[in-house]
Amino acid sequence: MHVEHHPLMNDFPELRETLHTLRQADHHFARIAGEYEELDKRICRVEDGVETLDEACLNSLKQQRVGLKDDVARMLRKAKGECCGSCGG
Repeated sequence: MHVEHHPLMNDFPELRETLHTLRQADHHFARIAGEYEELDKRICRVEDGVETLDEACLNSLKQQRVGLKDDVARMLRKAKGECCGSCGG
């Protein structure tokens, strides 16, 4: 079964330059983005059958990936001068 990878460059193509700039300039962003991509690769390995993991653990990893992606999206919006959504306003 083919499993679709979710690299950040594909998920945020309009922000490719911002992604690159933040990875270079912001160590926290680079760490979060790196964690997201490593987690995404692991999920793909599990779904491809290369690595075994029970369904509950896989679902937990997917939830972590969503949380990291939300963090990345928030940081990207903030870097672009948009509302990051964290203040609720």
